[in-house]
Amino acid sequence: MTSEVGTDLRAVRRCSSFARQFNPCLRWPRDHGWIPIMIPALSWSPVRRLGEGLGLLGLLVGISLLAISAAAATPGHPKPPERPLFERDIRPIFKAHCFQCHGEEEKPKGGVDLRQRRLLLNRSESGQVMVPGKPTQSHLLSVLKSGEMPKGGKPLLPEQVMLIERWIAQGAPTLRPEPLEVPRWVITEEERGFWAFKPVGHPEPPQVRSPKTVRTPIDAFLLARLKKEGLGLAKPARPEQLIRRVTFDLTGLPPTPEEVATFLKDTSDAGYERLVDRLLESPAYGERWGRHWLDVAGYADSNGGVEADSERPWAWRYRDYVIRSFNEDRPFDEFITEQLAGDELLPTISADLTGRDLDRLVATGFLRMAPDPTGDGPPEPELARNQVIADTLQIVSSSLLGLTVQCAQCHDHRYDPIPQVDYYRLRAVFEPGFDWKHWKNPAQRLISLMSSSDRSIANCVEQAAKVHDTEATRLHDELIEKFVQKQLLLVPEARRDAVMSARRTPAAKRSPEQLQLLREFPMFQDHIILGEIDREGANKVEEIRKRATADRALKPSDPMVQALVETSAESVTTVRFHRGDPQQPREVLKPGLLSVMGLGGLDTEIPESIPGRRTSGRRLELARRLTDRNNPLTARVWVNRLWYQHFGMGLVATPGDFGVLGERPSHPELLDWLAADFMDHGWKNKRLHRLIVTSDAYRQSSVNSAAQRKDPDNRLLGRFRLRRLDAESVRDSLLAVSGRLDTSRFGPPVPIAVNAQGQFVVGRQKRDGNGDAVGVEVGGTADFRRSLYVMVRRTMPVGVLETFDAPVVNPNCEARPVSTAAPQSLMFLNDGFVLDRSLDLAQRLRREYPGDEPAQIDRLWHLLFAQPPKSADVVRSLRFIKELRSSLTPSESKVPGKPVAASPPGAPEILPEERSLAALCQVLLGSNRFLYLD
Repeated sequence: MTSEVGTDLRAVRRCSSFARQFNPCLRWPRDHGWIPIMIPALSWSPVRRLGEGLGLLGLLVGISLLAISAAAATPGHPKPPERPLFERDIRPIFKAHCFQCHGEEEKPKGGVDLRQRRLLLNRSESGQVMVPGKPTQSHLLSVLKSGEMPKGGKPLLPEQVMLIERWIAQGAPTLRPEPLEVPRWVITEEERGFWAFKPVGHPEPPQVRSPKTVRTPIDAFLLARLKKEGLGLAKPARPEQLIRRVTFDLTGLPPTPEEVATFLKDTSDAGYERLVDRLLESPAYGERWGRHWLDVAGYADSNGGVEADSERPWAWRYRDYVIRSFNEDRPFDEFITEQLAGDELLPTISADLTGRDLDRLVATGFLRMAPDPTGDGPPEPELARNQVIADTLQIVSSSLLGLTVQCAQCHDHRYDPIPQVDYYRLRAVFEPGFDWKHWKNPAQRLISLMSSSDRSIANCVEQAAKVHDTEATRLHDELIEKFVQKQLLLVPEARRDAVMSARRTPAAKRSPEQLQLLREFPMFQDHIILGEIDREGANKVEEIRKRATADRALKPSDPMVQALVETSAESVTTVRFHRGDPQQPREVLKPGLLSVMGLGGLDTEIPESIPGRRTSGRRLELARRLTDRNNPLTARVWVNRLWYQHFGMGLVATPGDFGVLGERPSHPELLDWLAADFMDHGWKNKRLHRLIVTSDAYRQSSVNSAAQRKDPDNRLLGRFRLRRLDAESVRDSLLAVSGRLDTSRFGPPVPIAVNAQGQFVVGRQKRDGNGDAVGVEVGGTADFRRSLYVMVRRTMPVGVLETFDAPVVNPNCEARPVSTAAPQSLMFLNDGFVLDRSLDLAQRLRREYPGDEPAQIDRLWHLLFAQPPKSADVVRSLRFIKELRSSLTPSESKVPGKPVAASPPGAPEILPEERSLAALCQVLLGSNRFLYLD
């Protein structure tokens, strides 16, 4: 590992540790601007030690520095308030903790309504709620301090109680006069002014003094912010680093040595831009960026929700649609519209759909990605149906709006201006396709694509097969009856008619006397197995049934689509559920978008139906509003996700939460400029990629000591963020460098199975006669397809991918965690997949450079690190190989647990030369230099 990598990793660990300790303490107070009030109550050890060492003056200096650094790390946050005010500082606390009982109900509990300051002047059942200027006489403060309130909820932080006490002591001031009528729900001026709900602006890129370092407007925005802190960008990354970085970013695969050599011949801007264009035109681009979208869409090949986790056999069509859309550079607004309302764009739904029309139908699979156990016999079917709709709304809102709308399902949102009625207005948009009172299970929603001619052929084949079925049934029944008649001779003649009558009576209608008679003569019961009484006759029946099976094999295939369609234009009533309980319906609501999104002129009302349409048209109208230029969220959310994938952190560090509890944008003007530019230029993703990856900010190195000292979290982007390869890139890279990668695209997923160690691996499951798993059957080259095509079974995460933080789609994955854990190192030491790929790589090197170990090592470095080894690397590697080879004998190279799967049956024994080179490959594949991008 290079020294630079080691330094940056230590910095990442220190920053992560700091964030874990301190961010929970800072978030709420920081967002509301009163850090200085909180700091003295902290027991954070560095501050305490500073106070102990330097006395009161040192403590105050330390507190001041800490407050300043926190403000610098979160640009755009308000300054600490001079005095607390109701609307800005107190009401958000009440809303988060108290409104559920003292603001949302028609009759507030205890007669206490906290929605307005003037209502606090009333006397409650327990005393005077609040007396301005007199905290000790305010019952509100006493119940908060005692912990009596909020009842059943999380108690307020001591700092929050202190703030309320300070507010009361200063006379309980407000920002503005309060209305005489108290509305059920109101969006305050402070909420209206929240950055995420303001219209997307058109900021001009700032002017900087050193225009030579400004390749794109992105650089101008970043440099202007850096200059304020006395910082600049890092030096440009080395060409070898840059090609590896951009190739992984755009395709998810490592560059080949040949591609690196071509690039190094011309490192000019034109050469780099040609490289970027080539990568964007690669089919691997759509696979890479399609995977990013599938995370937020919650893509899975199983239904989840219950232990059965049944398969979704046709979900892969949606996955392939996403890949094609990215490769074709389909405008993102069109991409959204097709997924939300592709069926509503079609004049009719038929099996003859092809091309773009078929794509539109397949695209609605986006709305079928949520976990759905309703076909697997959930214990409470009604609740399961309701949860499917709730999960779908969560996927839609987090992926396209960047808001935690799901928090308003049971009550008004505690932090964001989203009332519960808005949640159900949004739900009403989708209910014509999710009519939970006339529910269809997953298998009932599949739409056949079989053509009319193929269906006619299939019907004819089925009729022929049924002839064989009828013949087999007739022969089977005759042979059984023949056996019964023989057995009847053993029954006393006087009882024969009664026995046969009992046998021929349906089981559910037999009298107690008949049941007793059949127990007395068990050979006349229903379960007579022909094979046990007449093996020759059973074989004849089986031969006839095989002919029926052979006929059915001639049927044309019946391809299906997992889609969402509205079966009729009949209106579906949506009601608000009290506390989110379907058993407690309240008022009827009309469809609509979130009210807060209309502050910039966006029409949030959605018609219940559009005359003359085959469907209600609600989802199509929603899509049009989500892609409207006045929508403040959709473009911001998506460009932030693109930025997040390129830089390892978004301009908004919480890509799924642009609300109050989310992080504030580090560069709000840049975010708006990117969103506006994205919309102005046709919502084109590839253009945005080019803009980002050709900037100086993207092309800088990961080393900038000044920026690292002053901005350890790298929020100002004074250096490139060191990033580990994601789960799919780790597996795909192992396949690529070892020469095993199968680049075939599209189609059904590669199956997964449970191996002897209980791990989920790629392969087909072997089962015994009882259906129990007994091993894994190799599937050939298909096992080496890209990870994107491996089955995503919610309850069966593939071990290699799970270890490196593969997405957990329950219901979707807004941002993947990046962990550093012992199982990752252990996997590279022991996992069979890694061992096999190490041997594959060693055998590749020996094939390409037979007998030339220095050349093999040189090739190994180029394959793994995109650069040649240093002379010291070659010397150490040769010594490692020699020492290990001398300790091995041919018989020891095939001991149990060693990689042999890479060698086909009958292949020569693995030699010590291969084993020692494979060990070197294994060491380097597990190195930070291979697993990290700098």
